[in-house]
Amino acid sequence: MQRSRSPSREARDPFNPAENHRQPKPQRQRNAGFHPTRHPLKDHPLLRIEHHRTTGALPFFNPTRAHFQAPGRPTHIEPSPRAEEEGGLQRVLKPTKLVRLLDREHTIPGVSYKWTSRNNRKGRHAITLSSFAPEAKQAIPPLTNSFTQTLSGVWRMFTQYPVWDISYDVATVFTLGSVIWVTNAFFVFLPLVQPDTEFKNEELYGGGITALIGATVFEFGSVLLLAEAVNENRAGCFGWALEKAMSDGADGLRLRPSKSGCTHHHYNKRNLVGKGAHGTSAALEQSPSSFSSTSSTTKTWVWFPTIQDLRSHYLRDLGFIASFAQLIGATIFWVSGFTALPGIYDRMSPTIKIIFFWTPQVLGGTGFIVSGTLFMLETQSRWYKPAFGTLGWWIGMWNLIGGIGFTLCPAFGYDEDSWAQYQACLSTFWGSWAFLIGSVIQWYESLDKFPVEVDSASESSGNEQ
Repeated sequence: MQRSRSPSREARDPFNPAENHRQPKPQRQRNAGFHPTRHPLKDHPLLRIEHHRTTGALPFFNPTRAHFQAPGRPTHIEPSPRAEEEGGLQRVLKPTKLVRLLDREHTIPGVSYKWTSRNNRKGRHAITLSSFAPEAKQAIPPLTNSFTQTLSGVWRMFTQYPVWDISYDVATVFTLGSVIWVTNAFFVFLPLVQPDTEFKNEELYGGGITALIGATVFEFGSVLLLAEAVNENRAGCFGWALEKAMSDGADGLRLRPSKSGCTHHHYNKRNLVGKGAHGTSAALEQSPSSFSSTSSTTKTWVWFPTIQDLRSHYLRDLGFIASFAQLIGATIFWVSGFTALPGIYDRMSPTIKIIFFWTPQVLGGTGFIVSGTLFMLETQSRWYKPAFGTLGWWIGMWNLIGGIGFTLCPAFGYDEDSWAQYQACLSTFWGSWAFLIGSVIQWYESLDKFPVEVDSASESSGNEQ
């Protein structure tokens, strides 16, 4: 005899909406999508986000990277001096006409726009080239990692000085501070290796004074770093223009950088952070049909985010937390720089030295380690996959090594034996050089505003690596 099923045990029909609504929907990880108020380029009428490629290294933090299709469809076409020199005709289209004309045959296949949280803070606009579309190379600038472009980037470091760009200021200030710390390391370490080179009170005066100056410069750079993180471009910026040139009967499209269409504050010579160089008009020009006038271009200087912004965004933002950890570490580390001054250091008892000289270095160095680690994770698509092809990853790695050196220095310094003091000075030496290398790379990065990369995901299964 067959038993009648209890209503509570009856099998649910998966296609019945009345029953399906009872089943809780799986929550999407935070790094898989943007908050509506923080969605980059959401009002851009021609760019479409690839949701499956929106990701971050840690699931409980904000996304740190996203890809958009198709970047070959910007919102305006600008005259090309090169086309005019070659005798070609330049067709200039108004934004309203461009929206109608940019169909499938007015795109550049294989090219996409790559948004990352670090690039957004630094005012950089990256595009990627699919390895399956090598013919698109003719329509975009040369790859950034090519030999000639690398030399061009090094040349920019000696010829361009955009002091109004906060990202440039952050890089150069940390470079200066690292040079001072390298000098400090020579003062305290060289006499141990070459005693005949030591002069009177070299370690006390040379090491003590440079320690305070270096710690102060690092503190100032950390303040700028946090200001850069807080004043990021919330609306996103495409930063590229499509030119349509007809030369010798050939009709083609070319994608090139467009500073006039950029809404980042990095090009505004009138403020360090805050408003973009071209104001709201540039934002409207970028998205003629639906771009909101309340974009980030109207935002002014912000010293620190509001409580609401902290809860909804910044406490889950790797770049902000890394910058804040750097500032906290530099602030604590400054105490040891002050107590290293002659007249203070040489009058402290061993116990006071442990409290006010060595311990602040341990805590400050730990902050540097946390900051460098988070900056590395910010550039990675997964927490276990290093981003060897990203400048920001190498910057974070060298800062991590520098933080380890600055933490090992006091760890050895607690012991007054000669071997421990030798290792303490040696740790400062190689730690300072690590900070200098990372700062120089950051200097190079700050001047490379329009990187062109190969899309590594296209070489696998179409998913982000």
